[in-house]
Formats: sequence, structure tokens, C-alpha cells
Amino acid sequence: MSGPRPSVVIVDDHALFRAGVRSELEDLVDVRADAGSVEEAVATILRERPDVVLLDVNMPGGGGVEVIRKVAVELPVQRFLGLSVSDAAEDVIALIRAGARGYVTKSISGPELAEAIERVREGDAVFSPRLAGFVLDAFQGEIPEAEVDPELDLLTMREREVLRLIARGYLYKEIGLELSISPKTVEAHVSSVLRKLQLSNRHELGRWAVERRLVD
Repeated sequence: MSGPRPSVVIVDDHALFRAGVRSELEDLVDVRADAGSVEEAVATILRERPDVVLLDVNMPGGGGVEVIRKVAVELPVQRFLGLSVSDAAEDVIALIRAGARGYVTKSISGPELAEAIERVREGDAVFSPRLAGFVLDAFQGEIPEAEVDPELDLLTMREREVLRLIARGYLYKEIGLELSISPKTVEAHVSSVLRKLQLSNRHELGRWAVERRLVD
């Protein structure tokens, strides 16, 4: 890496993961700060204005897509690199369509991640090998956006978060605690998802999510 090290903010809702990434990157890039929620991330990015933001796609409060949208209001030139355990096509494409410059999975090594950060700082698009095909297909028109999953496109980001937790077996009260909303609000989201997907109950919702690889 030539010249000054790229400055980075790490955004992920798991504190242990953020600490691990810091440890991996501390001698390779300039880690300015980290954040664990959408609102904290937006405030931190606008304060630090790093070269690159490492961004998880799935977080409470709207996830990486919401972070990009909110930051873009004040800082449209900010560069983002998705870093997530998810390699689902809809997650990759959603983040890229929102404005991220690349997307890599959390299996990447520290030096490889540092190289990806440098490339994004320089304006390149960077993807883990198997993910590049999703993006090429979507943006070349072979998979129009709606065909990635037309039913999933009907759901809001919060409804997708609730759906994933339902599929993992969480109860309404547990989902409420996880997302900082009331159980009644969770129930309202579930009812909305059932109506939009034309399903009958939470068991069918869980099966629907598993079939679309929305859960591990």
C-alpha cells in the first residue's frame, strides 16, 4: 500500500466482530472509529469522514442500506464496502444498488480486506469471487431488480428484519427486544408480511425465508 493509509470506520452490530476487525486491520489501515447501530453509524461517519466505511448489510434499524441512504443526504461521495456473513444475492444487490462500491464476506483475511479497502478508496469496485456474478447479472439486465426476488421487494427493511428473526424461531417478545420495538409492533409487521406474501401463519413465513436463504 503506497502513500497514506486509508482511513476506515467499521459498522457492525456485533461488538466482538468489530473488535476482531480492528485487530486484523490496525497495522494495515487507519481505523478511526466503529459503530454498532444505524444511528450511531451515521453520526460517526459524518463526524470522521473516512476514506471507506466497512458496512454490515443486516443490522437492526434498516441495516447497511439505511446507513448509506442517511449518509448520502449530507455526504454523497462517501465510499462504502459491504462486509457481511451473508452471500445471498438479494443482500449483495440491495447494498450495491444503495451505493456501496463493493461487497466481501467475513471469511476474508486481514491483508485481503486491507487490499479491498485500498482499491475502494481508489475508486475500484471489489467483490468476493462468487458474488461478482450476482452483481454483473443484475446490472447487465440478465436479472432485472424485480426478478432477484419480486416478493422480497414488497417488504420494507424492518419487515425483512422481523421475517429473518421469525424464521430463526424468535418469539414476538424476543424480536421486540432485539429490534427495540414493542411486541405489538412486531405483530403488526408480521401481519403486514403475511398479507404481502399471501401466507397464513408464522410457520409458513419461516419456510418461505429458509427457501430463499434469508437465514443460515
